[in-house]
Amino acid sequence: MTARQGRILLAGIPTPVTEGEGGVRLPDGRVVAEGEVHWLPPVVPRTTFAIGLNYADHAKELDFRPPDEPLVFLKGANTFIGHRQRTPRPADVTFMHYESELAVVIGTGGRGISRERALDHVAGYTVANDYAFRDYLENYYRPNLRVKSRDRSTPLGPWLVPRERVADPQALEIVTTVNGTETQRGRTSEMIFGVAWLIEFLSGFLTLSSGDVILTGTPHGLANVKPDDEVVSEVVGVGRLINYVEKEA
Repeated sequence: MTARQGRILLAGIPTPVTEGEGGVRLPDGRVVAEGEVHWLPPVVPRTTFAIGLNYADHAKELDFRPPDEPLVFLKGANTFIGHRQRTPRPADVTFMHYESELAVVIGTGGRGISRERALDHVAGYTVANDYAFRDYLENYYRPNLRVKSRDRSTPLGPWLVPRERVADPQALEIVTTVNGTETQRGRTSEMIFGVAWLIEFLSGFLTLSSGDVILTGTPHGLANVKPDDEVVSEVVGVGRLINYVEKEA
């Protein structure tokens, strides 16, 4: 079975790695602990489609009505960082929360992809934590650019898990902990719009390309996070993504 794949900085150069027994297998065959490397996102996202309010209970906790069709917005490349990296919390923000999500990476692009064939177009899956800064939310449109496209606001990784290693993307558990305390637990089966549905929907009006990423939304269970917090976003069977919150310089 194909190994999980990641990317690190090695001697200052982005370098592909694979999962080794108990750690990270470097290109020369050595296996080192995951805490000994500088992680990058496992892929370089081409176009990133983020799906808002894709869990009914999450919409309810934010006082929104569940959407009738996907709420889709795009994210800038500057937002993405790797496993074990740091996300700044602006000094003027009073409510910053994680959004632990299943991320879908497109392998084979296309236009007009049917729901029945949609998963054949997936390269693999990874974990995202798409932080939100609620103070910046405005009513003109949702979500506001300053809420969702800030520098280093979206940890991604650590691994890209090949499609064949995930039997059903709608049968995965999402768990978040803050400083070791569980604050969120949900299942991808609770999505309003599942992975295959989203691929069919998006490809119905634009061409998906290899390297595109779909962030599929977060379940109910948010918590305000502060500098020095450790946030662990886990999609069981896909990966355990660690991020640290720091005060913005």
